[in-house]
Amino acid sequence: MMQTGIFSGYFPYELDRTAKVIRDHGFNTVQLDMHFKDVDVSEGQITVDKCKQVRETFRDHNLPICATSCYTNIIHPVPAKREALLTRFREILAHAQYLGSPFVCSETGTFHEESDWTHHPKNKTEEGWDDCRAVIADLAQFAYDHGAVFLLETYVNNVVGSVEETLRMFAEVDHPGLGLIMDPTNYFEDHNIDKMDETINHVFDALSDRICIAHAKDVMRSVDDSEKHADIGDDDAAESHTFRGVGSIELPAPGLGSLNYDLYLQRLARKHPNIPMIIEHLDEEDVPRAKKFLDGKLRANGL
Repeated sequence: MMQTGIFSGYFPYELDRTAKVIRDHGFNTVQLDMHFKDVDVSEGQITVDKCKQVRETFRDHNLPICATSCYTNIIHPVPAKREALLTRFREILAHAQYLGSPFVCSETGTFHEESDWTHHPKNKTEEGWDDCRAVIADLAQFAYDHGAVFLLETYVNNVVGSVEETLRMFAEVDHPGLGLIMDPTNYFEDHNIDKMDETINHVFDALSDRICIAHAKDVMRSVDDSEKHADIGDDDAAESHTFRGVGSIELPAPGLGSLNYDLYLQRLARKHPNIPMIIEHLDEEDVPRAKKFLDGKLRANGL
């Protein structure tokens, strides 16, 4: 049976309270976000002992950590900024083994200076591809050397933004330190949003063997073309948790869009019947509804 989980960052409290609240909602796994109000795990402050404290606190609440977040623009075009972001990424990769899961997650980035999710023309050039591939290859090797795995998350406006680009990256960086997060909503654009089942099947036909964990949000056409962010009621919330889409595509919480969840879960279960399903793109007030929706879909599909 699939495991239902959520990002810990939607519960911006002290470590123990965060774990307790998530467990009280009935989740049995968590994707870890490295920020708590009483444990300093900011850049340069992560230690083995702190990682063990975090890991054991979630274990005490029967919430094993399935992966750790490090969503960042790994190819930021400003060299000093890029190096700072990659230093943080390597820090989390180096400590992942002490958090209970080797998996560390990020998208592949964009050459846009101001947004991690907005397209830039260089993203689709060979120069941009080569730059991104070199960074991913380096991170995959660093991960492997430290008992970790970099989980790549495809997103349409990043360098790796399609099924074909995902396949190409895995062919060119064929490495045990690299894996894939499955989120079919990230593959939809204006040209394929009306080809729901065809697109989902294409994603799984091509990429099923690479999947390590899966995400649960939704997708729909947007009424405006802006970059969309939600106010989730926490001034310290990571920008990746406020993001809700760019341009003609909106990415709301599960059950609030048009994703064919039955097909998504059926295709996922063929090769990954026990995979963690991590809910995202919501605020704390919407958690009960979103979990009820996902649990209902899992039950309806015998998963």
